[in-house]
Amino acid sequence: MKKLYLIRHAKSSWKNLTLSDFDRPLNKRGKVDAPLMAELLKEKEIKPDLIIASPAYRTRKTAQIIANRLGYDKKQIVYFESLYHATLETLIDAFKYLDDRYENVFLVGHNPSINYFAKKYLNFDKNIVTCSILEISINCIIWQDIKKDNCKLISYEYPKKYK
Repeated sequence: MKKLYLIRHAKSSWKNLTLSDFDRPLNKRGKVDAPLMAELLKEKEIKPDLIIASPAYRTRKTAQIIANRLGYDKKQIVYFESLYHATLETLIDAFKYLDDRYENVFLVGHNPSINYFAKKYLNFDKNIVTCSILEISINCIIWQDIKKDNCKLISYEYPKKYK
């Protein structure tokens, strides 16, 4: 049994119009929400074996905040270029290349790919808001076997639920 935690990056800022989308930082709300959600994971005693993330600045910062709160070495976060502007297929491909020794994997990414995954693999139609966490159990031994009929949504957590 594998566990996947799909995490949408925390809220980002659009203030500096000279920055590219890739380089947008977290805004004030994002800087509050990321530690809040990391603390929730810590309280539930959820620890990642691996954290993978898009290399966009807002996803890197979200992943690093979560890693720090959970005692995960942020230098061990793996950044996949393909997760920035990922399609559903790109997202699924990223899982297929994971080492099977990892049981609990956190993926910090973007919409719309996280929404697409939730809809297709979990029949979950809600919009995945910023800094949300989808906890998913996958009935498989190897990551390559991920498919719709072996994925089950355990929980959907989001910041406003705890404010």
